[in-house]
Amino acid sequence: MSAVSVAPKHKETPFRQLIEQHGSPLLVLDCNVLRQQYRAMKKALPNVEMHYAIKSLPDTTAMATLAQEGASFDLATTGEIELMRSIGANPSATIHTHPVKRDQDIRDALQYGCTTFVVDNIDELLKFEEYRSRAEILLRVSFRGQNVRCDLSRKFGCELQDVPHLLVEAAKRGIRIKGLSFHVGSQSPNSDNHVAAINACLRFFVDPKLLGAEHLSVLDIGGGFPADYALEGFDLDAFCAPIAEALAQYPSNVSFISEPGRYLSAPCVTAIGSVMGRAARSGLQWYYLDDGVYGSYSGQIFDHGSYPLTVFSDETEMHDSVLAGPTCDSIDVITELAALPKLAIGDIVVGQMMGAYTLATACEFNSIPKPKMIAINSELVEEENVRYLFAEHG
Repeated sequence: MSAVSVAPKHKETPFRQLIEQHGSPLLVLDCNVLRQQYRAMKKALPNVEMHYAIKSLPDTTAMATLAQEGASFDLATTGEIELMRSIGANPSATIHTHPVKRDQDIRDALQYGCTTFVVDNIDELLKFEEYRSRAEILLRVSFRGQNVRCDLSRKFGCELQDVPHLLVEAAKRGIRIKGLSFHVGSQSPNSDNHVAAINACLRFFVDPKLLGAEHLSVLDIGGGFPADYALEGFDLDAFCAPIAEALAQYPSNVSFISEPGRYLSAPCVTAIGSVMGRAARSGLQWYYLDDGVYGSYSGQIFDHGSYPLTVFSDETEMHDSVLAGPTCDSIDVITELAALPKLAIGDIVVGQMMGAYTLATACEFNSIPKPKMIAINSELVEEENVRYLFAEHG
């Protein structure tokens, strides 16, 4: 459950102004924060090409902002390809990372201009025999993450000992495997898992006797770069330094890519909701918000998320309280047993770190619309006949 803090009433003013202008609930994308996150990651890993994981926040304003910064993109579906089309992004700056694809998915990606794909087993590899002159492959290897929020090698990735066999089978069929990829898991507590996976993959890039490995020139280190949900001050440089040191072991002809999602998208979005009802129930004060776990807070269900929340009051007396969402479902509860001052209908509740796997997994249960997304610190950019349109709200 999410932790809730109390701030003085006057600090709600900018949030109140946004609600008066745009309604409630809102998600506010700060493009400056997104730029800062991307630049920090490029500084920490300057030799790694960043492919933004669209699935974490599939918002075209966020995507266009990152494209302007020079980011590449990690896409996995035809729907995400259509998002890329809508911002006029360069198809050559994309990789298709879903390890399991329909033939239509492959054809859609190739038609768009994406030519790098990920596979993790022989059946998926054979799907590319027909497209061997047009597609290049990254072979995904499984590294089960330790102490991670989501183990992303549970569902995908071949075992390390299966790599030589898959390299040989690809070579027999003229399918080019140009590199290896992995994902050590979401919200890694440190970079130990990344370093271990990088070190384990190294032998495939340096062993001249390994049949089929002579074409390996790319290592994709995936995502897993953590977001600072506890607001404790995450040191990205310290996290990435061991990764950079491990990558320095590789031959000079090897290039590196990554798939950051959460680290980039989480801190750039703030949720603004309001109290729409209240009730005293079983010794607790219940507050019903206009946003909940079927909306912006869906990450509590699908992403094991917990978000820093703030309410605004000058009262000092606290009561055991519950913050619940707007639907008729009893699981639609954001936080329980929080010590809160008495809130009034219309009071504001703000959630921070709300960009990753929130709106992306929201739905319209009870026919309640998803929260409206607006952007601040955005701009209109004209570049090589490609126009990026941004909302201007501040």
